[in-house]
Amino acid sequence: MEMLHLRYFVAVAEELNFSAAARKLHMAASPLSQRIKDLEHELGQQLFDRSTHHVTLTGAGTALLPLARDVLEQVSAIPWKLEEAMRPQRSTLFLGMPAGVHPDLRERVNALAERVKQRYELKRWPGTTADLVQGVHDGKLALTLARLPVTDPALEQLPVMTERLGAVVPADRFAGRDSVSLAELAEFPYVASPGEITPAYFEQLDHQLNELGVKKRIRLTNTGYGGTSEIISSGEAFSISMLDDRSPMHGYRLDNVIVLPFTDFRPQLDTGLLWRRDRTDGDLHELVEAAKEIFAEPLDS
Repeated sequence: MEMLHLRYFVAVAEELNFSAAARKLHMAASPLSQRIKDLEHELGQQLFDRSTHHVTLTGAGTALLPLARDVLEQVSAIPWKLEEAMRPQRSTLFLGMPAGVHPDLRERVNALAERVKQRYELKRWPGTTADLVQGVHDGKLALTLARLPVTDPALEQLPVMTERLGAVVPADRFAGRDSVSLAELAEFPYVASPGEITPAYFEQLDHQLNELGVKKRIRLTNTGYGGTSEIISSGEAFSISMLDDRSPMHGYRLDNVIVLPFTDFRPQLDTGLLWRRDRTDGDLHELVEAAKEIFAEPLDS
């Protein structure tokens, strides 16, 4: 039995679909199916019930899944555990920072760095939420701020801030207004930033807008938040972003772009602080305990 067999098994068990699991593993379905058969032969147990339309775990497969996950987690943790063991007493650790972190939240990050400076040198590391979460999972980052939801079961989450969102609209089309209804925006396309930089919440928001009657879409690729503002400034669309003027996301605003609160809709973006569960009783104990104190009361904006 090799580690790859367990990785293949877990992928199929999570997807319950050989084609979907193969795409996730960047391989063809046929060799994946053969590897699973090899594993079943070696264990002497059938792990999946297969039919034309359905794949389900057998009793043996259900029993194996937590064991396989645990083995894979232990193996993936070896690099950072070894690195931690070889570090000097004052460690340099990295805390992930997604785009547009509110200044009040930055103050708490600075307070955390000051609190633990005798034990750790805490440095900030930028990135998208997806990349930062993966960095914590892989042990490259000690902590990260991340836009919720995040579903990685290996990570513990502490909610730290809720930011109210508003409609980003062309100023000349809504001159003199201090709010806007979602119904008024139904004629405008909703423009979303590229998926690779946008938090998962905004995909949920996209579906919600569709259900509430906003059907038109402009989907951008190969651009950043500035591209979204460019489209809105031309009067062709609207988007949704942080309502608070103090948010750094307002730095992407161009002329003829304003952010208004909704009268009939209340979207909000939640931010959490994340770390690996299995590091709280080890190398990150002091850092996590300090973070729990400093971020104990969630912020609202």
